Amino acid sequence: MVNVTKHDMYLDHAAATPCDSEVVAAMAPYFSDEFFNPSSPYAPAVVVRRNYEAAKHKIASTFGAKADEIIITAGATESINIAMTASKGGHIVTSSIEHLSVLEAVKNYDYTLAAVNKKGIVDIESIASQIRPNTMLVSIALANNELGTIQPLSKIASIIEQERHRRLADGEHTPIWLHSDASQGAGLIDISPSRLGVDLLTLNAAKLYGPKQVGLLWKRPSVVVYPLVYGGGQEAGIRNGTENIAGTIGFARAIELSYARRKGESQRLSALKNITRGILEEQFHTMIVSGDSKRQLPSFLHISFPGLDAERLIFRLESRDVFVATGSACSANKGTESHVLRAIGLDTETINGSIRLSFGKCNNEESVKKAAGIIAEEVAKEYERLKS
Repeated sequence: MVNVTKHDMYLDHAAATPCDSEVVAAMAPYFSDEFFNPSSPYAPAVVVRRNYEAAKHKIASTFGAKADEIIITAGATESINIAMTASKGGHIVTSSIEHLSVLEAVKNYDYTLAAVNKKGIVDIESIASQIRPNTMLVSIALANNELGTIQPLSKIASIIEQERHRRLADGEHTPIWLHSDASQGAGLIDISPSRLGVDLLTLNAAKLYGPKQVGLLWKRPSVVVYPLVYGGGQEAGIRNGTENIAGTIGFARAIELSYARRKGESQRLSALKNITRGILEEQFHTMIVSGDSKRQLPSFLHISFPGLDAERLIFRLESRDVFVATGSACSANKGTESHVLRAIGLDTETINGSIRLSFGKCNNEESVKKAAGIIAEEVAKEYERLKS
């Protein structure tokens, strides 16, 4: 289990999660006793190879896939960059609120950005209107990493299927695929590729109480992707380099635990979010809650206090052991204004006063009530300071 006492007011699980103790235990032997290179021919290495393949099978089976359909990578960012190669230099459609790993990757291709509504839901008609004869890839995250909004992937998949039929009827042979980064939604909502209707799927162990720098790309056998790094032919020649055995073993245990606990944990996190929101809304009637409450991950609460400096606020909260974010960790690290909040139409004053709370295993009812009280105290102090 995760230690929930030391950082029980940690409210940034969307950025990073602590490794579950069962995950750490599963990984431990592969750092010492079982250190062998799985490509070596002798018996101990062959056993490591079998354990590695078994871990891949366990990972894949949790979301209805096969082991030979997944490519183990060094995290979601690498998986996304590999997925982009499925476009083969053709046109890509993505959205204006995607993670920076997508928005930076597509700059190497011909691309356009679909619009979103004020709640952070991708506009279906905007996607449809931007599909061209040479569009080969549409990439939309399952759940947005700042707002937690869940996208209508099955509807997007229907649009792509219609385009496939049109191309077939017109004698066109250009394929078109749907990719989704499901890193934020895994362990909380359904990520079955067949039910989502996707052709490529990205996952990240670090969002599932697993190790950092381990992820995967699932793809349908008919989808062709290309390596970014060349070498010894590992992972079907797509992700070359000696396999991360310990990381993959940890990933398998993390995703197994997350899925076993998914229903109960989703309900628990939703309750914690509602408690926090209720406490803050009662005291601050001008507080703005962003996202779509009907289509949102149970662990996300994005709020804005117009007129405040959110960066100053998070440092005040940190001094009292409450850890929140101003947006995605990537954007915060760059010190830039959130492109997601700008895309949904928030003004500068509201954006500058925005914080993201994301709940997880570190939290319980007592700790979130305490954290909400501290947030309320610090927000009140900041508003009072601005009056003077």
